[in-house]
Amino acid sequence: MHPPDFTLQRNAFGQLVLSRDGSDHTGVTVVRAFPIGAPDDGLSLVSPDGHELAWIDHIDQLPPAMRPLISEALASREFMPVIQRIRSVSSFATPSTWSVDTDRGATQLVLKGEDDIRRMTAPALLISDSHGIHYLIRDPGLLDKASRKLLDRFL
Repeated sequence: MHPPDFTLQRNAFGQLVLSRDGSDHTGVTVVRAFPIGAPDDGLSLVSPDGHELAWIDHIDQLPPAMRPLISEALASREFMPVIQRIRSVSSFATPSTWSVDTDRGATQLVLKGEDDIRRMTAPALLISDSHGIHYLIRDPGLLDKASRKLLDRFL
């Protein structure tokens, strides 16, 4: 492992600043290349105008002091609750309202159509609700039996 050719820190306004070769780039955004299939692989540091400033093959390549900065930036940018249980659905026809338990608490989502459930890297599913929020089911086989039965009606 060789150290990156840049440094990363937060300025007084909480923005990420990437410094390299005497230049500072303020307002850097961290973007995952593979957010579901390989969340720690392929991270891009992007300038506010959308130009890639640095590429990180794997988060472990960074010095330990930089890793929390990257993790915090990703957490503040990404919001993808993980469904742990499907309590009920209002109807097996769409649109339908689902009551679910997620890793962020209980909530309801409105599924507009079956095509809003997408298969990702096996076995994960991505569900988009009517507000554009994406919910992840990492492995439908790990859901309880009642949740799997409800989900199967839409697959």
